[in-house]
Amino acid sequence: MGTNGMNKVRITAIRQTVYPDLMAKYENPIEHTCDVREGQQWISENGISCNDGFRPFSFYIEVIE
Repeated sequence: MGTNGMNKVRITAIRQTVYPDLMAKYENPIEHTCDVREGQQWISENGISCNDGFRPFSFYIEVIE
């Protein structure tokens, strides 16, 4: 367990989906809302938040002992 009592996790960005039709209809264009790329990995004790609803990601989460 991590020093704060929580396990560390490895997060891998698996796939990003983009909805250009919804972006064109509803979005106030925001650039660089998330700089995550498919295949990118990192270690976290705090999880991740990277989703504006128009470009959601699917992540693979692994607990690290």
